[in-house]
Amino acid sequence: MDFVKNRPGLSVLLAVILGFVIGLTYGWVIDPVEWTGAGPGDMEQVEQDVYLQTIADAYSLQPGNTALVTRALASWPDAVPAICDLRNNRTADPAAQERLDAIAMVQSGGQSCGAVPVPGTEGVQPVPEAAEDDSNLGTILALLLVLALVGAGIVVVLNRRNSMMAEGDNVDTYYDNLPESAPTMVSDGGVSAVPIARFQSDYAYGRDNYDDSFSIENASGEFLGECGVGIAESIGSDTPKNVTAFEVWLFDKNDIRTITKVVMSDHAFFDEALKAKLAPKGEPVLARENEVIVLETATLIINAEIKEMQYGAGSLPPQSFFENFSIELSAWAKEGDYGDPDIDGRVDELLEY
Repeated sequence: MDFVKNRPGLSVLLAVILGFVIGLTYGWVIDPVEWTGAGPGDMEQVEQDVYLQTIADAYSLQPGNTALVTRALASWPDAVPAICDLRNNRTADPAAQERLDAIAMVQSGGQSCGAVPVPGTEGVQPVPEAAEDDSNLGTILALLLVLALVGAGIVVVLNRRNSMMAEGDNVDTYYDNLPESAPTMVSDGGVSAVPIARFQSDYAYGRDNYDDSFSIENASGEFLGECGVGIAESIGSDTPKNVTAFEVWLFDKNDIRTITKVVMSDHAFFDEALKAKLAPKGEPVLARENEVIVLETATLIINAEIKEMQYGAGSLPPQSFFENFSIELSAWAKEGDYGDPDIDGRVDELLEY
């Protein structure tokens, strides 16, 4: 079920292929089409020969009853070549040949087959039934091969498209300019900070793999940490997801903690049960336009400002899930010399976590 929800396009394709294979197998092998209402010309050659011989024998017992012959062969426009083919190539009894000549003359208006073979009929042998079965099996295998190739091509295209979309989702989006104003900080004043970069992250309804992350580096390219935004919680069982909360996080290489704050919809923020469920993920924050969310570690500061947001409408409670959400993350590095993170001093904190 998760596979169907996560990859609906591929699921539909596999269902179509499976249905086609089942239908093809049933229609060609298990219960093939049976023709009804066929005429003498549609029968196998052996059966045609018996049919013509029977007519010839009956006509020999009722000489002059031409209606018997014309009625029996009325639905067979090519009866005369078949009669002559039987008479000249597969009948050795002179009496039987005479009887076949007689019905040929009735059907052709007085022309006898004689001893001259019908052009194009010498040596013609009936097609064995087994050969026809082999032909049907070959047709089925060819269709299955074509279907498999088409299906494989579609799967490759879908996987390539999903891969390109995933790569696009993971591309860091930088502003050309640095943060302009001083950062809002949790700590006391007096700490100077150097602007690093600004990042933009945008969510739109249907982007179920939304999980943007950005590398924080100083002017010399030294790695300082990472920050990002992703889906924290969704409500309902619909696909796409109805996202009701996002998590904004900051990792600092000089601080063993990863600071996370949960940006919640109006419905989620005032729903005590949902709020309690999300509490272990981080400090709750009510989503509001122009709200600045501050994340601060030992050496880094992030001001995450909600630039734009819009709630979706539907059968769910009002203001419970986001239609779109745009947030800007401004990063600063605190000035000072920092050594390795003090892991030993926070063992208890780690164990409690």
